[in-house]
Amino acid sequence: MTSDRRAALFDVDGTLVDSTYLHAVAWWEAFRQAGHRVPTAAIHRTVGMGADHLIGHLLGPDRDRGDDAAISAAHKTLFAAYWSRLEPLDGAADLLRACARRGWTVVLASSAGGRELSALRAALDAEDALTAVTGADDVEASKPSPDLVEQALERAGTEPGRAVFVGDTVWDMKAGARAGVPCVGVLSGGYCRSELLDAGAREVYEGPAELLARLDSSLLT
Repeated sequence: MTSDRRAALFDVDGTLVDSTYLHAVAWWEAFRQAGHRVPTAAIHRTVGMGADHLIGHLLGPDRDRGDDAAISAAHKTLFAAYWSRLEPLDGAADLLRACARRGWTVVLASSAGGRELSALRAALDAEDALTAVTGADDVEASKPSPDLVEQALERAGTEPGRAVFVGDTVWDMKAGARAGVPCVGVLSGGYCRSELLDAGAREVYEGPAELLARLDSSLLT
C-alpha cells in the first residue's frame, strides 16, 4: 500500500450521472413483468444497492428466489434503452478533473458492471481524470456492503484514512463507513440532507457542481 497517496472515490449513478429515476422506472417495469407490484417510491429508496441486495430488500426473504435472475436481467435490458440518452450531472466531469489536478487518485466505485458501466463512463466522458474503475463484476457483494469501496481503495493503492468517498444514497454512506472511509454526500439522487448525514456523511452538497465550487473548503481540498 502507498499510504501517502490520496484517493477520491466516486459512486456514479445519481452522483455523477443523472440516472437514478431511470433506474427506478426500469426496476418498476422489471418487477411488473415478473408479476410483482412494487411502488416506484419504494424502488427509489433502494436505488444505489446492487441487484443482489435490492430485490431481496423489496420483495422480502420469503419470495421465490428463482425469479431473481430474471428480474435482474429484465432491469438491465430495460435500463439499456436509456444508455444513449444518459447525461452527466452539472459539474461532474469537471469535478473529477479538478480532483485529479489537486493530486487525488480518482477512482469510480459503481454498483453497475459490464456494458452498463461502460455506458455510464461514456456519458460522463472524463476518462482522462480516472486512475481506476471498480464495478459490480469485481466484487461478491454490492453496496451497502463495503466490498466496492474496499476494492476501490486497493486499486488506488491507499488506505481508508487517506481517501474520501462521494455518493448520493444512504447505501453509499453505509458502504463507505463500513470501509472506514470518510464520506461526502450529494443530493442529486433524491435523498435528503438529514438522511445522508444520519447514514454517515461528513458533508452534504446539492450536487457535483456545488461540491466543485466549494472544493477548497471540502474534505476534497
